[in-house]
Amino acid sequence: MENLIGLLVAAPLLGAGLLLCGGPRLDRAGHWIGTLLAAVSFALGAVLFADLLGRGREDRTLTSHLFSWVPVGGFRADVGFQLDQLSMTFVLLITGVGTLIHLYSVGYMEHDERRRRFFGYLNLFLAAMLLLVLADNYLLLYVGWEGVGLASYLLIGFWQHKPSAATAAKKAFLVNRVGDMGLSIAIMLMFTTFGTFAFGPVLAHATDAGEGRLTAIGLMLLLAACGKSAQVPLQSWLGDAMEGPTPVSALIHAATMVTAGVYLITRSGAIFNAAPDAQTAVVTVGAVTLLFGAIVGCAKDDIKKALAGSTMSQIGYMILAAGLGPVGYVFAIMHLVTHGFFKAGLFLGAGSVMHGMNDEVDMRRYGGLRTYMPVTFVTFGLGYLAIIGFPGLSGFFSKDKIIEAAFAKGGTEGWILGGAALLGAAITAYYMTRVMVLTFFGEKRWQPDAEGNAPHPHESPRTMTIPMVVLAFGSVFAGGLFSINDTFLKWLEPVTGHAEGNSPVSALTVTIGTMVVLVLGVALAWAQYGRRPVPVTAPRGNLLTRAARRDLLQDDFNHVVLVRGGEHLTRSLVYADHTLVDGVVNGTAASVGGLSGRMRRLQNGYARSYAVSMFGGAAVLIAATLLMRAV
Repeated sequence: MENLIGLLVAAPLLGAGLLLCGGPRLDRAGHWIGTLLAAVSFALGAVLFADLLGRGREDRTLTSHLFSWVPVGGFRADVGFQLDQLSMTFVLLITGVGTLIHLYSVGYMEHDERRRRFFGYLNLFLAAMLLLVLADNYLLLYVGWEGVGLASYLLIGFWQHKPSAATAAKKAFLVNRVGDMGLSIAIMLMFTTFGTFAFGPVLAHATDAGEGRLTAIGLMLLLAACGKSAQVPLQSWLGDAMEGPTPVSALIHAATMVTAGVYLITRSGAIFNAAPDAQTAVVTVGAVTLLFGAIVGCAKDDIKKALAGSTMSQIGYMILAAGLGPVGYVFAIMHLVTHGFFKAGLFLGAGSVMHGMNDEVDMRRYGGLRTYMPVTFVTFGLGYLAIIGFPGLSGFFSKDKIIEAAFAKGGTEGWILGGAALLGAAITAYYMTRVMVLTFFGEKRWQPDAEGNAPHPHESPRTMTIPMVVLAFGSVFAGGLFSINDTFLKWLEPVTGHAEGNSPVSALTVTIGTMVVLVLGVALAWAQYGRRPVPVTAPRGNLLTRAARRDLLQDDFNHVVLVRGGEHLTRSLVYADHTLVDGVVNGTAASVGGLSGRMRRLQNGYARSYAVSMFGGAAVLIAATLLMRAV
């Protein structure tokens, strides 16, 4: 079975190679080749999953060593894979949801002239993410990490003829470079501390290192997670990434890129468990981001950007849970998986709406679409109910567990974190109800575009609706299946560990609280958008609304602090270079030149000058000799 692990990565990597290098001859069948190889990877994952289930709980780790990558003296970097319960969970999510997104893309990208290349990039994305979660050491993980960054850049900017798409791709690439620097520094610190960057030795001996060193490593890993998972303060790229084709948004937000940070922190749990300050930083970032993203989602009229704010917020819940240590690791991954189902379904549903509305993204120009697009309405609606935590659906089971774990932190910190998680649940219910009402309810508000073409809403083809239906089933049933007899907890516990917290409030109290805030959020959104006419042009709004429309001024902050700050720093360095460095260099050269010019006068070629010099020198020597004798 170990030999199959490498094939998980090889299948989509082969697809990427064929589709990107095969040329126009593959244009007709390229999309099916890409989809088939993604499905092959999923099938291999299912076979390996069945094998792991047949093993004992403590014997579910498979390793596969391919070759020595960089053997130099005492330095050794291997290419090897490790498949355990944690990586297996990600493999099934990546390949399962990824295959559905490939199938959806067959219809969505039907008329795109560069569809073969698009599927090549999708395959590359899957291969890079699979390498990331299957690597048995941090250096190989870093290769997958960078591969995910490259694939996201290519896919976000796929329609590079649009300046906004090209700019968004560049922005995502540059922001992620900041986080990637954190991961590279963490790997260097690991090697200098442990002499290796393999998961086994590093995590097994984490407690042997000093707390200060572990805190530094943990903070650098957190910086990396903030970049890939779009957490504060490196979250600014996520909303702009919606400029890519909608299947890209679904793949990034549900199964690949933004989940990488949660995986990194959970996989490195032993480091964070031994570094309380770093763990506190993780919890703080998660709590701030879950509120930040939710507030941004409330003010967006672009359906994809509203869902992007939602992703930022939901990943914040996962980071918060991961920062709680053994109390929350399992629930962070559980919410990640359920979120993979309902968020992929929501994004594909948004793409279906755009497909039927001439690519219109402004929800204020929708309305009443439930009668025109019944399959999209039902599947999107189930995803909506799941994300707000409706009882019995996936989000209800996973998000409530995170809220319980937040309260279990204990003391004032527990009340603050639990309160933030509850507030986030209320805001989630509000903005998602707003999306649902603006899109599918009320009177139709669509208008002809600038060229006079009026939308004619219609249901999407089966290649698009079938993946939406499958994801809707996951949105409904996944959380409940995971919770039966604590199935998911027992599956992950041997890898992540688990501890029961000491919550000051009971699970029933938390459930009642979440239901109350859910109803309040839904009722407020319905009162504002379901019972009143919706203007096609958004009103100016209050100060908070205007700030939320501009992503709570995150780009303004980056411009002032980073761009302008960078400009001033650059100018200062240029001034220092010209005045200090060039001054020293040029001054030294001028001094030597001036001294040489003066000394050159002694060599003028006149015999009488040399005779005078010799006479003067002899007189000095004689005078000095006489003076010394007299003394």
